[in-house]
Amino acid sequence: MELTKIQEFDLNRTTMVTGSEAVVKCLVEEGVDIIFGYPGGAIMPVYDALYDYQNEVKHILTRHEQGAIHAAQGYARSSGRVGVCLATSGPGATNLITGIADAQIDSTPLVCITGQVHSHLLGTDAFQETDVVGISMPVTKWNCQVTKAEDIPAAIAKAFYVAQSGRPGPVLVDITKDAQFGEFEFEYEKCQQVRSYVAKPIINKDKLKEAAELINQAKKPLVVFGQGVILARAEEEFKTVIEKAGLPSAWTIMGSSALPTNHDLNVGMLGMHGNYAPNVLTNQCDVLIAVGMRFDDRVTGNLEKYAKQAKVVHFEIDPAEIDKNVNTDVAVLGDCKESLSLLLPLLKENNHANWLNEFYRLRDVELSKVINAETNPKSGELTMGEVMRRVNTHTEGKAIVVTDVGQHQMIACRYAEFQQSKSMITSGGLGTMGFCLPAAIGAKMGMPKKQVIAVVGDGGFQMTIQELGTIFQTKVEVKILLLNNQFLGMVRQWQDLFFDKRYSATEMVNPDFQTIAKGYGIASKQIKERELLNDAIKEMIEHKGSYLLEVMVGKENNVFPMVPTGCSVSDIRLE
Repeated sequence: MELTKIQEFDLNRTTMVTGSEAVVKCLVEEGVDIIFGYPGGAIMPVYDALYDYQNEVKHILTRHEQGAIHAAQGYARSSGRVGVCLATSGPGATNLITGIADAQIDSTPLVCITGQVHSHLLGTDAFQETDVVGISMPVTKWNCQVTKAEDIPAAIAKAFYVAQSGRPGPVLVDITKDAQFGEFEFEYEKCQQVRSYVAKPIINKDKLKEAAELINQAKKPLVVFGQGVILARAEEEFKTVIEKAGLPSAWTIMGSSALPTNHDLNVGMLGMHGNYAPNVLTNQCDVLIAVGMRFDDRVTGNLEKYAKQAKVVHFEIDPAEIDKNVNTDVAVLGDCKESLSLLLPLLKENNHANWLNEFYRLRDVELSKVINAETNPKSGELTMGEVMRRVNTHTEGKAIVVTDVGQHQMIACRYAEFQQSKSMITSGGLGTMGFCLPAAIGAKMGMPKKQVIAVVGDGGFQMTIQELGTIFQTKVEVKILLLNNQFLGMVRQWQDLFFDKRYSATEMVNPDFQTIAKGYGIASKQIKERELLNDAIKEMIEHKGSYLLEVMVGKENNVFPMVPTGCSVSDIRLE
């Protein structure tokens, strides 16, 4: 009698399988439903094994390996699950490196599986042989090379455990071709721990009490929160804590959407192009409470002038981040969902109304000098800010916004409104142009019932524009909002402000994006007139299927506020 798939996956029995089939069976056991990848010679046995598991695992053929890994990132960031991608050896594997580095600095859980030449050819410069383990070591949380079929299950089990435990990150498993062909008795056991690896530090209760004492005594507290809140699924615990203690809270780009945009205690975005109030008042607070963030240089500005007057409390899961950039007075190591839950009963109820009003007062200054002109201009060229304001009108803060990198990224982060967590997906630490389009594809596949809007510039769009082919083949519904200023806008802004407007190699001569979209079977429209903007965005969002809306915006508009390089965050410029 023919065995059913369910019987084949019974963990209480062993089955003789090839290494390549073992790879697929391991993925099934880990609950993987989607893989992003690109086949090639050294990974071909795994692709052959996938042929028999099409009902269990869906493979998405991207048009480039970089597209595959960015799509896996988007999937992981929207769904909260591990993203998985496949690539062959040599150039296939090296094409993953940018995405791996991006995932490492942005703490995105990925499992990357690459094929490798036969083990007897390792080190011989064989065709399409590259030391991907050596290349990827600095940008992975863990990696390994498997040369024997029977070692595949343990390697993949460990990969999934390491990728998603503690502070998440990318892992890479490189499997030689002979290991893929080899046969062994298959058994799979999920990894629960790794010797010498501490995923979650034990929370020190004394440190919690010290933190609570500082917070309770504060007259001008400020919370700065990052993606750690989202990764720990601690949104509710975080909100409860700040509401009880009345703590004004500002977010990093990666922390965007962890707290609803319209929450009374949400005082805006930190950083180089963040909001005026939280940047200025960072250097006036008396207690700075960092939650799940790493004090990136774009947030702190000049460290010699950063919050020197404040006591610093840092809630963080990764010991390496403590005192790395900013010295702390109290460090609470641990998963912030747990640490915030334990902190809550130690906090006194408070509101800090007068201090909070300082944020509102400075918010009004930014509103009058920057925000109104950017989001509601009465004349002149279209602005990116008014486009995002119209998007908010039609999404009501319920869409997932995926951005590329540049001026449009800063504008989208500043003005997009969110009511739900995991709604802003962007390349934060590495700043990878070309991230948006494939990441939006992955985000939609991770959360198919959510509206996904890819906000991209004309520069970044053309770095991975071939992924329109992935949309064409899969019919995934992604709304692409192309903000076209015919420049590499952020570089041009710096040339404008700091290089005497010497626009060297930043002006773009672009193709007809409408014709390109038509070639991929994607509906599209280009607009230049303000009076057409609202209806065009409405049409894009309501359209059944993918859609490209190209909006021609001002060529030389700059993003403000801005903290110039080397300056204090309180030196933020409004013009």
